[in-house]
Amino acid sequence: MQQSSISALFGALSNETRLNLIANNLANANTAGYKADKVSFQDVFQRMATDHSPDARNDLQQKQLLPRPMVVAKPRLAEQTVDMTQGSVHATGNPFDLALTGPGFFRVQTPEGQFLTRNGQFYRNNQGMLVTNQGYPVLGQSGTVTIPEGQVVSIIGDGQVLVDGQPVGAVDVVDVADPKLLKKYGQSLFTGPNGTQPVTRPVEAGKTTVNQGYLEKPNVEVVTEMVGMIEAQRSFEAYSKIITSTQEMDRDAVSKVGDTR
Repeated sequence: MQQSSISALFGALSNETRLNLIANNLANANTAGYKADKVSFQDVFQRMATDHSPDARNDLQQKQLLPRPMVVAKPRLAEQTVDMTQGSVHATGNPFDLALTGPGFFRVQTPEGQFLTRNGQFYRNNQGMLVTNQGYPVLGQSGTVTIPEGQVVSIIGDGQVLVDGQPVGAVDVVDVADPKLLKKYGQSLFTGPNGTQPVTRPVEAGKTTVNQGYLEKPNVEVVTEMVGMIEAQRSFEAYSKIITSTQEMDRDAVSKVGDTR
């Protein structure tokens, strides 16, 4: 197999991964608090054996015995990251919908442990607990958040919950040292590196606000993702044609070498 086939296969697989990520981003274009996946490319330098050979001495010979050193660059997918930029917020009118403006995450409790999320689409269950769409309890500063029946439920900027003007608890908002290290768990949840529990810390005062009756939109730019999908699709098709062309060249070369005429 020629080197061009290997390079083309490498490029096709890279673009297939990129297409899968773009498709997932577009599928979550209406998911509250969703953060887009991004990939980055870098060049991988392949060194030849002659790169480490010394140049011929002019006093021994006039012609160069070995070819000049040459480094071949091959692009590859280097990193997959989560774009943690702030999404826009829109009003819903639901008193249990919460949106964060600024850094930070809500904490939720699942059977697998505590997770973080930016999706504030909550509701009050039959037991009066504030839970996510999956039924996971939203955590406060002292355990779960229970909201008793009342006429007016207010959640102010620091997360404190008031029912008819009386405090009944507070939604906990935390931050992490480096959000880029968080990994997606599914259902708009984040966990720590390698599935570990995320190490959290309180958000800095005045940097984050809890907005009642709002939801944070996903930070997915549909037009940008569609352009990226077209670009990746065309790149995949081009690499596929290179593989096909190389196979035809190999087949022709074998048939001509074996021809006894």
